[in-house]
Amino acid sequence: MNHTLHPHQKSELAELAVLAMRERGLQPEFSSAVRRQLDGIDGPSEEDGAGILDLTGLLWCSIDNDDSRDLDQLSVSETLADGSVRILVAIADVDTLVGKDTPIDRHAQINTTSVYTSARIFPMLPEKLSTDLTSLNPDVERVATVTDMVFAPSGELARSTIVRARVHNKAQLAYDAVAAWLEGQGPLPAAADAVPGMDAQLRTQDSVAQQLRANRREKGSLDLQTFQPRAVFEGDQVVDIRQQDQNRARQIIEEFMVATNGVAARFLAGKRRASIRRVVRSPERWARIAEVATEYGETLPAEPNSLALEQFLARQRRRDPLRFPDLSLVIVKLMGRGEYVLQTPGGPDIGHFGLAVRDYSHSTAPNRRYPDLITSRLLKAALAGAKAPYAPAELEILANHCTKQEDAANRVERQMRKSEAAMLLESRIGEEFDGVVTGASKGNTWVRVFNPPAEGKLLPSRPLKVGDKVRARLLATNVERGFIDFEML
Repeated sequence: MNHTLHPHQKSELAELAVLAMRERGLQPEFSSAVRRQLDGIDGPSEEDGAGILDLTGLLWCSIDNDDSRDLDQLSVSETLADGSVRILVAIADVDTLVGKDTPIDRHAQINTTSVYTSARIFPMLPEKLSTDLTSLNPDVERVATVTDMVFAPSGELARSTIVRARVHNKAQLAYDAVAAWLEGQGPLPAAADAVPGMDAQLRTQDSVAQQLRANRREKGSLDLQTFQPRAVFEGDQVVDIRQQDQNRARQIIEEFMVATNGVAARFLAGKRRASIRRVVRSPERWARIAEVATEYGETLPAEPNSLALEQFLARQRRRDPLRFPDLSLVIVKLMGRGEYVLQTPGGPDIGHFGLAVRDYSHSTAPNRRYPDLITSRLLKAALAGAKAPYAPAELEILANHCTKQEDAANRVERQMRKSEAAMLLESRIGEEFDGVVTGASKGNTWVRVFNPPAEGKLLPSRPLKVGDKVRARLLATNVERGFIDFEML
């Protein structure tokens, strides 16, 4: 179907997103009960007292996407006399305003995550909370759960503790601008430049993060580069699709979040408390992963080995960066999805194969992920010496539910990315594109074109293999179904 004469509008994409949410058991709208509860919340948490430290004087900053308004974490660093570096990570305390089993909590528990599409965002929590009263916004004081970590010069975690504190975001920063400055490609962002000492803060945080990253890679953490295009709008029209690049600023937050999530998991285990862990099991389809490596002329061990897999991936990234995202996607699919599981005191650790860590929770994004809100409540109860707010059986049910709903949300986002690409290309029927074959199954062949980055079905004139470079002509698009059809030239 070609809509060249009547191009689709952003509002139509938003309607498709609502339908996709409902089809997959997600709730796109907040109920009247949620709105009534929200009307009764008229300000941020004023909680204070002996158990809450005052850390508002530290040079906290947030680093997130350019358009992010739900700020879940802040970070700050301090270099110690022996060369160690203290890193503090503050996580928004959503639970102070959203009690367990209230209407807002029940909505969050149904969806379990915010769903991000370019035409419309479906926040897990109402925006009055997630972008304001429970967000760690600049120039306001907020209650937070703070993970205090000291890293030796080697990058090894020397000690850690968790406290509750009041914090104050001194600079709201964005990934791309910070990365450009760190790499000498741009100026220090104005928000950082306005705070004396923030430049040194960022350099120290970057240095620690790169050390942590190198250490994880040595242990076999997988450095995968998946395909994450984002549609760009001018008014109601999609005018471009841009691939989101990994960069040094993203790596700061990624490394600090991995470290913080590990501390949270071990803290609850040390208190002999049940929790929800985020795991990626050792791949059952390792034999097929080894076959893929053979197709690239390499050999992997017979048993799952994340370090050997990471070394293979690193060599392929250097050898063929253009096709590396497609190899990454194949490996991600063969590794299997991440999932949430119940962790009981003394129970077996499944671990996270992709991150090469044993103890891993999700605790760092309570405004946008429900497992993180659960973990926040578990941590607060453990800190106070209070009874856990969830029984192990309840946590197990929630873990399974969160896995299922996260899969549903991912499917919505993938489906909408396809519709966005079809919308961008609907006026370009007949044009020719360079691309690479990304899949072949059940008689169908799939191609990713490079500019704009988009995937579609290829009607081939000869047998093709994954990784073959092709020249293709755009035949048809269907925005409603997210279909794009090319033919081989």
